[in-house]
Amino acid sequence: MQKVSLFLSLIILVSCNSEKPIQKLKPGTYRAVLQVQDNKELPFIFEVETDSTLTIFNAEEKIFVDEIEYRNDSIFIKLPFYEGYIAAIFESGNLKGNFIKESLDLIVPFYTEKNKERFLVTSEPSQNMTGNWEMIFSQNIEEDEYIAKGVFSQDGNKITGTIRTKTGDYRFLEGVMDGNQMKLSAFDGAHAFLFTATVTDSTLQGVFYSGNHFQEPFVAKRNDSFELPNPNTLTFLKKDYDAFAFSFPDVQGDIISLTDERFKNKVVLVQIMGSWCPNCLDESKYYAEFYKNNKDKDFEIVALAFEYAKTKEKAFNSIARMKDRVGIDYPILLAQFGSSNKTKAQEKLPMLNHVLSYPTTIFVDKKGVVRKIHTGFNGPATGDKYVSFQEEFKDFVNQLLKE
Repeated sequence: MQKVSLFLSLIILVSCNSEKPIQKLKPGTYRAVLQVQDNKELPFIFEVETDSTLTIFNAEEKIFVDEIEYRNDSIFIKLPFYEGYIAAIFESGNLKGNFIKESLDLIVPFYTEKNKERFLVTSEPSQNMTGNWEMIFSQNIEEDEYIAKGVFSQDGNKITGTIRTKTGDYRFLEGVMDGNQMKLSAFDGAHAFLFTATVTDSTLQGVFYSGNHFQEPFVAKRNDSFELPNPNTLTFLKKDYDAFAFSFPDVQGDIISLTDERFKNKVVLVQIMGSWCPNCLDESKYYAEFYKNNKDKDFEIVALAFEYAKTKEKAFNSIARMKDRVGIDYPILLAQFGSSNKTKAQEKLPMLNHVLSYPTTIFVDKKGVVRKIHTGFNGPATGDKYVSFQEEFKDFVNQLLKE
């Protein structure tokens, strides 16, 4: 927090000493850049509609931002749903500052240029990424290695797609093929991702950067038949437990439990999530709409939030903001604050073999029996997988409702 406080003090000092008229964003397209490790640049594009609204673009994804504050020559851009924000000053019509996540003491240098492409290309593409890729991250690094599936489409230099893991997807990725060099990025206000790789016809060898605090190597090979493990088989109740249970507070401080009257003789979905988690947001948007259309059918959803906000008040504020912006009518309980560590989360839910992913959903039937546990979430960026998830979800919930 000391680094964050120092930076904000400098911003405020510059603002207070400025005698210039307040500058504001001008309409137009901006290339934004986050400076990550290895002197790499993580770019994204945003378009300013008015001085109080802008839209961030990641492939087909459009993120509308309407929380923009001006203080003298400084600007504060709060990203929707998440804690992260951009604090910057104006320099010759552009911005220079930082992307900040206070609860994680994370500060990433940031600047903008007007009217630039996402990635600057110097060469014609010598390879084509279109297809499915079997990926391994942190190969041969004990306890860190994991598998993934890359699904990409390339048109000329431009590449779009996503990377799916056992715990969720890496959102809408967009980038280029520059000669034989792949560059992909995504920024959504919670995560800042950059993937770079050297590409041959059938292999990738590269590095994944998350913000300026994390990086790991990855390799990949073309494999049209590769598929990830079934997400319904990864998380389960331990043999010593015959039921799922919880008792956590809601925003009013009332303790809510699965044994409460409101859940009796109903199909209940228990969503393990966090307000900071983009995959959880995608899932919550879908669940919120489904709940509105089905809450009169002996059906309930309750979410258990594991928040990294450092205080209970900040954690509940983040939950309330998410509920309000998404339009969530079902309760979100605070299961943990100060950390989103999955090992600590599993301690709060000892009946599970582990908490492998945010999100995870437990399907409980009208008799209180756990019928399925779904790990992770295939969001809109996964295309057909997102569609098939919805179909499977509706069919299974309807089956439980009919019992």
